Amino acid sequence: MSKNIILKFHKVNVLVVGDLILDEFLWGDVSRISPEAPVPVVWVRSESFMPGGAANVANNIHALGGKVYMAGVVGMDERGRILTDELRKKSMDVEGVVVDGERPTTLKTRVIAHHQQVVRIDKEKIHGLASGVIDQIIDYIKEIISDIDAIIIEDYGKGVVTPRLLKEILRLAKRHKTIVTVDPKEEHFHYYKGVTAVTPNYHEAAKALGIKADGGGDIQKIGKALVNKLKCEAVLITLGENGMQLFEKSGRSTHIPTLARDVFDVSGAGDTVVAVFTLALAAGAGMKAAARVSNLAAGVVVGKVGTAVVTQEELLGAMRLYWTK
Repeated sequence: MSKNIILKFHKVNVLVVGDLILDEFLWGDVSRISPEAPVPVVWVRSESFMPGGAANVANNIHALGGKVYMAGVVGMDERGRILTDELRKKSMDVEGVVVDGERPTTLKTRVIAHHQQVVRIDKEKIHGLASGVIDQIIDYIKEIISDIDAIIIEDYGKGVVTPRLLKEILRLAKRHKTIVTVDPKEEHFHYYKGVTAVTPNYHEAAKALGIKADGGGDIQKIGKALVNKLKCEAVLITLGENGMQLFEKSGRSTHIPTLARDVFDVSGAGDTVVAVFTLALAAGAGMKAAARVSNLAAGVVVGKVGTAVVTQEELLGAMRLYWTK
């Protein structure tokens, strides 16, 4: 069943709407502590760029064979050109990426030494989009919605995901019977009422309900309350080394243990989860089967350094390794 679902990914068309981010990586070594302050001196050997945020979700879908469309914003700057160039190199559709001269492209710079992240530097402006920019995104979605099987809302809180935009997306999705999933921002949970599913981590889910996280003991209370609050089909809560917990509208709750062997970097793991979970749903999987496949993918991607993706071959290989024992 799961293998057949993965092999159907190439038939799925997914629209990713949200905050596009350029991830910059400075790769180097540490051999001494700075005489100026008690911080490591990193000797940078190389630099690389990767799509981040909503662009990383799109990159995951592309790597798994799905057809992906993007709707979001970049600035009229070098960062924006680098990001769109990186996406075009992968033959990904960027027709829905709006260039906004009033805001910079969000940049996250990570300094990596000896396979460990030393520091992250963020450059961004998170004010909301101008009305005209939102209009351009909505117009693009209207143009392609009839070809879309699922929509992923990737909300990093950088200003793209707004109540007005969500209202229009949900109206269009309902008309076309399109799946809508959300990788949420905890402050915005009230935006998401009526979506198909959300994929928060434990702390995001607890904060959304105003509950002080206690390490997981109240997970059942949190999951069921979120399903009821959002009137959605399912809530998939990621729990780090403890795997995932799926809550469905029917009242069923399923724990899915982690399959990660080595954890080098969790950057972008949530992006992989929502990408694979949504692809699987759109390919015909039930909620539980889709959650299991996304958990498998997360176990692969955290074993890589940097904002990474999982390929269809890697996912099938992991399935054979774990599910045929």
